[in-house]
Amino acid sequence: MKNPSNLAILEKAEEIFELVRTITDLIPEDNEHLQSYKGQILGDAMMICVKISSAEAVKLYDLKMENATIIRKAARDLMVAYHGLEMFGFEEAKYYLMVREKIEEFRLLFVDWVANFNPKHFITDHWGLFNPPGISHDYEQRDDELNFLDEEDAD
Repeated sequence: MKNPSNLAILEKAEEIFELVRTITDLIPEDNEHLQSYKGQILGDAMMICVKISSAEAVKLYDLKMENATIIRKAARDLMVAYHGLEMFGFEEAKYYLMVREKIEEFRLLFVDWVANFNPKHFITDHWGLFNPPGISHDYEQRDDELNFLDEEDAD
């Protein structure tokens, strides 16, 4: 397994988490709505870090793509969280715009990261969501396509 702590995308995700935590620490303790929203925002930021590590821990294309999908959703939720903070009356919402800038930096790293997933390391996803391009949900996989399972490296 690769050490994900050396990945630029994980470093950026951790940077985002720390920024989100710093900003949400400014939320007043007595505002139940904002405190609840804080938990959701922090959860999204943490989910990104966890799912990067999860994707790096597996070899299968469909599992990597599943993790990438969850990361994308969490990042997009973080992008729009600014509006929720404003709606709930968070007086320091303007600082959250920095998170949006970091998410855009993260997005560029994400695109490159996903492009490096090896589409030859797959087991047919019969749900049809996370198959490599050109592979349908009813694809009959050949034994020789599974040779990667015996490989030592974790590409």
